[in-house]
Formats: sequence, structure tokens, C-alpha cells
Amino acid sequence: MKRILSLTLLPVAFVLFACGSEAPEAGPGGAAPGTGEPPSPMGGGSAPDFSAAGLAYDLPPGWNRVPPESPMRMDQATIPGEGGSAEMAVFFFGPGSGGGVQENLDRWAAQVRSSAPPAQESFETGGMRVTWMDVSGTLLPSSMGMGPATEQPNSRMFAAVVEGDGGPWFFKITGPAPTLAGERDAFVAMLRSVRRAGTGV
Repeated sequence: MKRILSLTLLPVAFVLFACGSEAPEAGPGGAAPGTGEPPSPMGGGSAPDFSAAGLAYDLPPGWNRVPPESPMRMDQATIPGEGGSAEMAVFFFGPGSGGGVQENLDRWAAQVRSSAPPAQESFETGGMRVTWMDVSGTLLPSSMGMGPATEQPNSRMFAAVVEGDGGPWFFKITGPAPTLAGERDAFVAMLRSVRRAGTGV
């Protein structure tokens, strides 16, 4: 009986380890990320169908959409540049799920050792509230199995939480600082393009 119970718990332990600190934490309105399987927006084609997640946005020119590496991600893209590729991941865990805005931004900021606090701004667009941050420094390895295996100096992170009916949605970009140096405006433009899936710009 003990052997059967141990085997049953192994997949659960693996999921908890794999989730790590990449994704937002559970909020009062929903289940913890990783306890269910979020919708896969990629379908069978190269352009994802965001109708299940309820949000759409315009990917900046030059950013390359790729199939999400994890079912926790609703979208993923790579950003080429002189310092090497940066990566964007977008998360959605269901209405009301994923934790509060500031707690997620603070937790993500703590993954970068920086000599200066993150720059943070908020704005409203399309009936939604967007809060985003920008921090540079050394990207730290995670003890939970996500992120780089070793410290990555001269890195940068853009991250945002989009609040609105059916949300929240979470955006996170990490990569070499030289690659992301010219992408801040593109990131903000993408955030300003957010809208409910199925509507126009």
C-alpha cells in the first residue's frame, strides 16, 4: 500500500518542482497554477487562438512567436538581438487566478540582482489596467527548477500584469541587456495593444 501511494505522489511532486518561480502565484479567485491544465492557445497552426484566454495583442515586428514550452504558458516568443535571444512568456490561469499585481511584480523583480529598484508604471488601455516594470542586473538561478542554471549578468527583465474582465494576464520577458536595450518601446506598444480576443484594435 505504501509503495502504491509513493508512486501516486511522484507526478504531483514533479509538477510542483517544475512550476518553480516562473509563473504567478494562485489568487483568491482561482486554483493554483499547475493544478489544472490551462488551455493550449496554439492549436495546430502557427498563430495562436487566444479566445480561450480572452486576450489578444499585437506582437512587435521582429519578435518570433514559437510554440509554448509549457502548458502553463498561453503564448511564447523569442526576441533576437546582438547579445543573444531574449524570451517572452505570457501566462493565463483563469479569471481571478494568479495572485495580485504587486506581489507578482515584486517576486519577479527579486529574480534580478540589481543596483537600482525596478522602474514601474501603470496605464489604462481598452478598458484594462496595465502595470509593468523594467529592471536590469544579474538574472539569478531558481532553486525550483526554472530560470537559468547559473547567474546571468548584464540581463534585463520586462514584466507586466494586465487586469480586466476575465483576467488577469501576465507577461514576462528576460534576456541579455544588449538585446532588450532597444525593445522597451516595443514592449510598451504591445501592452497598449491589448484587447479582448475577437475585437478590433
